[in-house]
Formats: sequence, structure tokens, C-alpha cells
Amino acid sequence: MSRITEAEVLEALKQVQDPDRGGDIVALGMIQGLVVKEGNVGFAIEVDPKRGPKLEPLRKAAEAAVNALPGVLSVTAVLTAESGGGAPAPASAPAKASAPAPAAGARAGSGGGQAQALVPGVKHIVAVASGKGGVGKSTTAANLALALAREGLRVGMLDADIYGPSQPRMLGISGRPSSPDGKTLKPLENYGIRVMSMGFLVAEDTPMIWRGPMVQSALQQMLRDVEWGELDVLVVDMPPGTGDAQLTMAQQVPLSGAVIVSTPQDIALLDARKGLNMFRKVDVPVLGIVENMSLYICPECGHEAHIFGHGGAKREAEKLGMEFLGELPLTIEIRETSDGGQPIVVSHPDSPFAEAYLKIARRMWEKLSGAAGKRQAPRIVMQ
Repeated sequence: MSRITEAEVLEALKQVQDPDRGGDIVALGMIQGLVVKEGNVGFAIEVDPKRGPKLEPLRKAAEAAVNALPGVLSVTAVLTAESGGGAPAPASAPAKASAPAPAAGARAGSGGGQAQALVPGVKHIVAVASGKGGVGKSTTAANLALALAREGLRVGMLDADIYGPSQPRMLGISGRPSSPDGKTLKPLENYGIRVMSMGFLVAEDTPMIWRGPMVQSALQQMLRDVEWGELDVLVVDMPPGTGDAQLTMAQQVPLSGAVIVSTPQDIALLDARKGLNMFRKVDVPVLGIVENMSLYICPECGHEAHIFGHGGAKREAEKLGMEFLGELPLTIEIRETSDGGQPIVVSHPDSPFAEAYLKIARRMWEKLSGAAGKRQAPRIVMQ
């Protein structure tokens, strides 16, 4: 198989014409962040934000042009735009000139006006985050979402881990989202919750080679351009760390709160503290800290061992003035059910492990439903 080059990709993109500006998208300087790696191609198409909503055919034409090249394994293109201040903004962002009608999920501001909901119909958006990878954040997010659904709530799951989407496998969902109108996607569904993930749009073994602006735009589009419907809670499985994707969600999404997942060991708690402080700096309420892999239970004899220590997250929560939501064990059952697409909350609903997730989910909902309403996205000023 021949190795594709950036020059070949750009040559193919020259065949795609901007319908309004009378030129090809390469000559017009619209291609940004082009990355070619082992047959996988990714790039952004920079457009005027006012034209963004009607340029989906242009994006698809660009993907098709590159995909036709010999040696191309995958193509991912996103629309991005430059805001007035020069910072990248998603092309699908609504224009600010006109005041939209109040949407479901919007709340009254202090001046009596209405703030538009980023995702109409969604009452609360909750981020499940960690400062580092490998602490079981995605497993925790999946089981907490299912636990909230077991409480009778309408729940959605956004897998925001662009580089390592795992919710399709954990929730036992495969296939591609449909788009009846060609503008919005219908989320896939299993176990009574609606799910959207980059894992539905690319092959499981395809590496994501996007740069920051492309990740930001993709996250915005997976929120705005998905028919979530009426939801009580949208759980967001965040990527690990405190990079572009995390800042996009924390700064631009009206999060009702965040749950921090950590193991008891000191190095994990150090990184968890960084994640917690990130949410604090942008005024996102931290609902509490969860200690995952708190203890190991031997499946043969039932002996308990504290492999990663014990109680570290609880002590950290007390030190930081945060609520400790609970501890979850390290067990083969939780690992096997998650890998098999049947999380323990639905496959073993009467187990003590499922009850641990349910207890945390109930406390989360108590804190969410007791809040005055959904937080408005903070105004971030860069100096």
C-alpha cells in the first residue's frame, strides 16, 4: 500500500469548491491543522461562523475527496471558525446577533433575562473527570449513568474522550448514528440511556490524530448537533488530564457539576487535585470525590487487600473541603462486566458493587436537584 502524503491530500482538496467564495478550499486558505499519519488523515476547514450551519455538504465533500485517494485508511474533517477575538470557535455555534427564544433547560439570569441552554431539553450536565488515566473513570461514569437511570431518571452519556472512546464497548453499543435531516445525529441507545461517542464515527482501532481546535469543535458538535431530547442528566465521560478537551467542556459548557474519580495512591490524588482546581477556577461546582479501586476483594477467599492504599481520597476531600461521595472496590466482576458491555449495575443489580454505585448516584442527584438551576457558561477573558 502506498504511503499518502500531505501534498497529495492538499491536491485532492483543491477539487472542493467553496460555493459562496468562488474558489477551492486550499487556495482560499481554509484548510487548517492537516495531519497525515500512517494512512489516517485529519484536518479542519475554517469558515465564517455565520455560514457554518449550511456548510456540512462542503465538509462531507472534502472527506470524500481525500477518502478516494489510494492509501487512505480514514478521514476526519471538522468545521471550525474564527471568532471575533481570534480564538477558534466551532462553526456550528449560533450567531450572537439575535436573541433566541428561551429553550428548555435555560434558566433565568439575575437580571430577569433568559440564558440559552447549550443543549435544549437537558436539565443537568455532569462531568465525570480524573486528573490522570488508569483510575477507572470511564467504568465509573458508565455505572453511575446506569445507576441514575435505575432511579427513574432520563439519562444520556456523552463520551468526550476523543482520543480513547470506550463507552461504546462498555455500554454494549455498536453501529453508526443516523441523521434523518442531514443536520443532526440521533444518539444510539442501550440499557435505557442515550449515548454519543466518537467511537461510533471511527473504527475502534483508528487513532485520533487531531490537534486542539479540531477536538474542541468535535466536542461542541457532539453536544449541539445531537438530538438528545428531554434528559434529566447528561453524564460526560471526560478525557483524563487538564488539556484542550477538558478546558473546552469546563469553559464553554454550562456544567451543573463535576465528579472527580481517583485511586487512593498519592500520585493519583496529586493529579486529581489538579483536575478539581481546574473546575474551581471556572466556577464549576464539584459534587464530590469518588475513591475507585479502594480495596481488592479476592474472588476465592474473600480476603480484602488495599493494593493502592486506602482512604486517601476521603482524606483529600476533607482537606479540600469537598464531599466524599463513596468508595468503589477493585473486583474482577466490575472489570469483566465492563469489558463485556454489561456493566455491573445492570448485569448484577442486586450485588453490593451495584449498590455502591447506586448510593453515589443518589447523592449526586440530591445535590443536582437541590440546586437552583443549571449554571451558565462562564465568560472567559484572556489577557
